[in-house]
Amino acid sequence: MLVKLLEPLNVPDSMIEKLAEPIRQSGHEFVYYNDKTTDSAELASRSEDADVIMIANNPYPTEVIDQNDKLQLINVAFTGVDHVGITQAKNQDIIVCNAAGYANQAVVELTIGLVLDVYRRIAKGDREIRTDNFPGAFQGSEIKGKTVGFIGTGKIGLMTARLFKAFGANLIASDQSSRNPDAEELGIEYMELDELLAQSDIVSLHIPLLPSTKGLISKEKLALMKESAILINCARGPIVDNDALADALNEGQIAGAGIDVFDMEPPIPEDYKLLHAKNVILTPHVGFFTDEAMELRARIAFDNTTAFLEGKPQNIIKR
Repeated sequence: MLVKLLEPLNVPDSMIEKLAEPIRQSGHEFVYYNDKTTDSAELASRSEDADVIMIANNPYPTEVIDQNDKLQLINVAFTGVDHVGITQAKNQDIIVCNAAGYANQAVVELTIGLVLDVYRRIAKGDREIRTDNFPGAFQGSEIKGKTVGFIGTGKIGLMTARLFKAFGANLIASDQSSRNPDAEELGIEYMELDELLAQSDIVSLHIPLLPSTKGLISKEKLALMKESAILINCARGPIVDNDALADALNEGQIAGAGIDVFDMEPPIPEDYKLLHAKNVILTPHVGFFTDEAMELRARIAFDNTTAFLEGKPQNIIKR
């Protein structure tokens, strides 16, 4: 079979070659493109005659899939697959798999980092102490004793909860899908979303983007939160109405926010309201982006390819 990796995976080329060696040793061909493209014609050209294509978070649209009748596997080295023409893949009986879990630790640590930055104003302090008119020290807050509300208690939500518990926080949760027995064992109390929003000092999002979760944190939901509460989103941007969030921050309805994801990928337009909101820390969708996560992602992606070539496909997206 012909396997093509259509974009770099943010690891050294030497690692790609090492991971690809078992594929070649099994008699398959491996081709690697070490630059990105979003051009559909170029993607179609790169995909030509491939039985397996490997991509990361670059779009792989319907019109590209439609041009390759040999394609059997779209191996996505990413957690989300919203950038792939899933319906067309299904129509052509193409398997789609992903690398879910590769960035769990990275996302968890950024979530904690955003809370610490909002509470202790680390970035603000760095900026101000470098100025000639430093206004003096400012008072922060501690995590200990705060109530943290987790919207979603899957793997990342639960890993984050364990760290917050180590800080001495109280844990509550709301989950549309199901209650996690491991969460209850950790001492997390489940409740309805509205009640969670009303009780939480810190609201942390850990759910996928689905039709049922798009816009979940709306103007109305934000109005339920305490004036002293903060919102953290390292999940998916459209889960939150970010215009409504900007208004809530500017009007003092909530105290702060830490946001890593938006309605689009950075760069963000200058007129995007959240860029100009008060008391918000913004990061450019880097929750997944650590050295360790990139290495793990590459290993999972190549394991997925090897498993498929051996007739045992894994991490399949079922839609």
